[in-house]
Amino acid sequence: MAEQDVFAWHWRNTMKPARFFKVDARAGACWMLVLVHFRKWTILLAIIVMIVFILLERRGLTFSSALRAFRSWLLGAHRPGLIWTSRRKFLDTGSV
Repeated sequence: MAEQDVFAWHWRNTMKPARFFKVDARAGACWMLVLVHFRKWTILLAIIVMIVFILLERRGLTFSSALRAFRSWLLGAHRPGLIWTSRRKFLDTGSV
C-alpha cells in the first residue's frame, strides 16, 4: 500500500470507542477503583460492570446508546417539556 493511503486513514478511526480488554474503556473505571480500594466487593463490582458491558455489546448497544434507550423506556412517549407538535411518536406501534 502507498504511504499516502496510510496517512489518509486516520480520520476513519476518530470515532472508534476506546477499548479495555475488548470491552468499552468506561468499564476500566471500576478497575481503577479496585486499584485504589482493593476489597472483595470492589472486585465483584468491577466484574459485574464488565459483564454488563459485554452483554450490552452483544445486543449491539454502546454504553451511551444503552443509557439513551433506558431513559426513553423509563420516561415513555409523554414528554411534557415539549409542545404537542414536537413530541416524538413511536413508529413501531403501527401508527405513523
